[in-house]
Amino acid sequence: MSAVPPSSQSAVPSDRPLRSQNSADQTSEAFDAIVIGSGIGGLVTATQLAAKGATVLVLERYLIPGGSAGYFERQGYRFDVGASMIFGFGSQGTTNLLTRALQAVNMNLETLPDPVQIHYHLPEQLELKVHRDYEKFLQELIAQFPHEAQGIRQFYDECWKVFNCLNAIELLSLEEPRYLMRVFFQNPLACLGLVKYLPQNVGDIARRYISDPVLLKFIDIECYCWSVVPATLTPMINAGMVFSDRHYGGINYPKGGVGQIAQKLVEGLEKAGGQIRYRSRVTEILMEQDQAVGVKLATGEVIRAKRVVSNATRWDTFKKLIPKDKMPRSEQKWQQRYHKSPSFFSLHLGVKAEVLPLGTECHHIVLEDWTQMESSFGTIFVSIPTLLDPDLAPEGHHIIHTFTPSWMEEWQGLSPKDYEEKKESMAAQLVDRLEAIFPGLAAGLDYQEAGTPRTHRRFLGRDDGTYGPIPSRKLMGLLGMPFNRTTIPGLYCVGDSTFPGQGLNAVAFSGFACAHRIGVDLGL
Repeated sequence: MSAVPPSSQSAVPSDRPLRSQNSADQTSEAFDAIVIGSGIGGLVTATQLAAKGATVLVLERYLIPGGSAGYFERQGYRFDVGASMIFGFGSQGTTNLLTRALQAVNMNLETLPDPVQIHYHLPEQLELKVHRDYEKFLQELIAQFPHEAQGIRQFYDECWKVFNCLNAIELLSLEEPRYLMRVFFQNPLACLGLVKYLPQNVGDIARRYISDPVLLKFIDIECYCWSVVPATLTPMINAGMVFSDRHYGGINYPKGGVGQIAQKLVEGLEKAGGQIRYRSRVTEILMEQDQAVGVKLATGEVIRAKRVVSNATRWDTFKKLIPKDKMPRSEQKWQQRYHKSPSFFSLHLGVKAEVLPLGTECHHIVLEDWTQMESSFGTIFVSIPTLLDPDLAPEGHHIIHTFTPSWMEEWQGLSPKDYEEKKESMAAQLVDRLEAIFPGLAAGLDYQEAGTPRTHRRFLGRDDGTYGPIPSRKLMGLLGMPFNRTTIPGLYCVGDSTFPGQGLNAVAFSGFACAHRIGVDLGL
């Protein structure tokens, strides 16, 4: 079967047309800001700006908002397009960015707490659960590696030092000098702590405390499951957030599915006076005197704005939306330091409830061979959101969303028949591997739909279906990641191609920072 996320069966929010909406080569009214794409980073930027009083227009190429955080419906199942492991819905501190983004436009969303972040099924029968309770997690890990008890505590406690620095300050634009001065004078120790960790990677810090090679491989997959690179390439700032917030704010699943986050942000955007248009594919960022002044749609319509924000990947932004001769030299250098991560082969399954053993957790990582962790089809990610929200599936059934890294090159040049046969073959292999933890899975299937990197490229508009940028070589932590402003006046980027990187909470951070910088630039 062909994966088509999201489905036209899904409810499509209202689309308030603008003047000249479908008139080719016509110019629509000007806005303070246009946001290209309605991923979470773009929607947080838009809602934050609308809350400040800016006139904002979001242009989405597809039918519903959310991008990788969208949803689609099939035969009574509501599937998440992407991951179901959600950070950022805590109720305290400053790192609960999804909660704060919704509150900024007077929205809220019911969430369901997950007591275990991940159940790992690793080589040599290494089974571990990352419990929400920090001490319970440490005790389970130490039981597997008792000779590393001190090192385990020292490493994860150092991650807490990073998190405590982040959680002590308001997270806005690091490009805005007055903000930097204000937070430094309010909390100088936290700022100095972040400066210390900004150029560091997880692997170097882990090796200060830990020497067991298998435990270091576990730290690698702890990073890989969200950064898609091993610990040596994963910035310590990001790890401090993830490895600590899962015990602080916790993993919390939105009631109704991940797609509810984008739906609520859109509702808040419109209530705040902002606008969103669907089926509105931007084909060009318009430049006048080397400055971004608006966009052109596939229909030929031109819409002008004081500021243009791209929520597309940097490859889509600077190779497709900007004329090739206008790509800044700094961008060329960045694309040498970072390259596209793999995409994913995704399998959305509906299964009979009895397939899942009693006590099954919501999220799983399966890996049979450490040497294959970064290989295509090596690591398997599993989410079962119906264990938290049964209403997403028909009664007596569950959703299993499983995905594994895959490169676009593996799916190119195939005839339609060969493409479908390869999808069926890969789906069967994944199901067979998952039988190790879910015996009887194949016999219990009720629905199956596969997606490839080609599916992700088509429906999410991401170059090669990439998950985001990853370092081409070992870099100094996050120092190489660009902020929101580009060297093209009037043009900003937001999302996983900007600081601090991938993940819903991370792109929400990017959205807060981008809106703050634009707000200052516009004098809001």
